[in-house]
Amino acid sequence: MPRLFIALPVPEEVAAELTALQSGVPDARWTAPENFHVTLCFAGEVDGGTMRDLEEELSDAAGPKFTVTLAGVEQFSSGKQPRALAALVQKSDALDRLQQKVSTIARHCGIEVERRKFRPHVTLARFRAGAETGHHIAQFMSSHAQFRAGPWVAEHFSLYSSRSGRNGSIYTEETAYHLTY
Repeated sequence: MPRLFIALPVPEEVAAELTALQSGVPDARWTAPENFHVTLCFAGEVDGGTMRDLEEELSDAAGPKFTVTLAGVEQFSSGKQPRALAALVQKSDALDRLQQKVSTIARHCGIEVERRKFRPHVTLARFRAGAETGHHIAQFMSSHAQFRAGPWVAEHFSLYSSRSGRNGSIYTEETAYHLTY
């Protein structure tokens, strides 16, 4: 069964700016630039019929193009254990509406969608349990607190599949949905 998520792709010029941030933290598993995205909805593993339904229903999620700006960095943790470093996406009503729309569509297709608050971001790095980061995360956060990238115009969102690879996840764009008005 494919593992799916719905996301906004990050343009190459912004990916280059994000890649420039990726250093200085030991045990970080840095995200490959071609895998940068802003997740709108994580669907998880779904069967082929549900995937086809989702692909079809997402075509009704049309909306306006909008700008996306990255502003600042964040550390995501589980207790004291760091889990990820991310660049944050500046608040946007259009982005929030699109995220709610695609999540509702996924639920209608029978997909159990996480109910946690939407915190749009681009993952820069992940950490394994027990990763040695010491003071390096605090230095990373301080050094990049004023980070800004973009804005860019979100002209489409995509349904992606994910599979495990030797050097991390491999994402494949399955279908693109253009934002048209």
